[in-house]
Amino acid sequence: MPPSFMPPRGNARSELDRESMIGGQGTCMTRDIPQIDLSDYDRRKPAIADALWEAATQVGFFQVINHGIDAADVDAAFAAARRFFDLPLGEKAHYARRPGSNVGWEYRAQVRPSTGTPDNKESYQITLPQMGNDLWPAESALPGFQARMRRFERQNWELGMKILSCFAIRLGFDADFFTRNHDPASARYQSTLRLIHYMSMENARGTDFDFWRAGAHSDFDCLTLLHQRPGQGGLQVCPGRDADMKDAGALAWTDVPPLAGAVTCNIGDMLMRWSDDRLKSTLHRVRMPRRDEYLGPRLSLPFFCQANRDAVIQGPQKKYAPITARDYLDERIRANYGGGT
Repeated sequence: MPPSFMPPRGNARSELDRESMIGGQGTCMTRDIPQIDLSDYDRRKPAIADALWEAATQVGFFQVINHGIDAADVDAAFAAARRFFDLPLGEKAHYARRPGSNVGWEYRAQVRPSTGTPDNKESYQITLPQMGNDLWPAESALPGFQARMRRFERQNWELGMKILSCFAIRLGFDADFFTRNHDPASARYQSTLRLIHYMSMENARGTDFDFWRAGAHSDFDCLTLLHQRPGQGGLQVCPGRDADMKDAGALAWTDVPPLAGAVTCNIGDMLMRWSDDRLKSTLHRVRMPRRDEYLGPRLSLPFFCQANRDAVIQGPQKKYAPITARDYLDERIRANYGGGT
C-alpha cells in the first residue's frame, strides 16, 4: 500500500475561495459542446483520443455518442431511480447517508460555497464497497433495484475507463493506468453512481425561482459521466479556460440541452491535477427552469470516476507534490463542506 502523502498547505483554502466567488448569475452565451463518436472504439482509438484531448484541454466538457450503454438500460435505470424517489420520506430515511460516508440518501443537504444555500434536490449515492446490506432498499420494497443499479454502475465504469484510457495515453501513462487506479475489486474503490431528484417547481412561488437547483461548482473526481432525460434541461457550463475570472458576474454560462443517446462528460479537479493542469476542470450548475419551461421534477444520473483511496496522484511533469486520492478528497470536502470522507 503506498504511503499517504500530505498536500501542500493552502490548496484547500484557494479552492474554497474560488468556489465562493462563482455564485453570481453571470451571463449566458451559446457555445458548441463537442460531440465525440465512440463507435468502433478499438480500431478508432487514436482518433477518438485526439478528439477527447482537444475537447478536454480546450473546454473540459463534451458529449459522447455510440458509447455502448444501451438505451434500454439507461431507461431502466431512470425508472428504478424514479421508483426509489417515490418512496415515502420515512422509508427513504432508513437509507440515510451516514456522517463521513458517501453512500445513502440525503435531502437538501448539499450547501454550495458558491451560493450558501442548499441545492434543491434529494439524492442517493452508491459506492459499492461501502453499501453493506442496510443501505440497499429491500427487494420486497423495490424489486430488482439493487441488481439494476449494480449493472448500470458497471456499465458506466467501463465507459469511464475507455475515456480515461485515451487520456492516459496522451499524458504518457500506459493505456491501463487509470483503470488500475479505479479498480472495482479493491476495498478502496470509491467511484460513485448518484441518483438525483430535483424537486418539481410546478407550485413554486416567484421568489423560489431566484435560487439554484444546484449551485455552481466543479467536481472533485477525475471524470463525470452524466445521464439526463430529454426535456428536463437546466444544466449550464462555463468552460475551464474561461472560469478563472475574478468577477463572477462576468462568467458566461452555456446551456447543455439533454440529448437522447448522449452522455455528457466533464473533467474533474482530480484529473486536472493528475494532468498537471493540462486537462481543464469545468464549472457547471443547474439553473431553475424559467416559468415558460417544463416545471416538473428533474432526474439525472451522474457517475463519478474517483480514483481508489490509496491511488497516488501526481502528473507526469510532477507540477504538484504527490497525494493519495483519499487525502485529496478529504482536503476538498473539508474546504467546501467542513467534513471528511
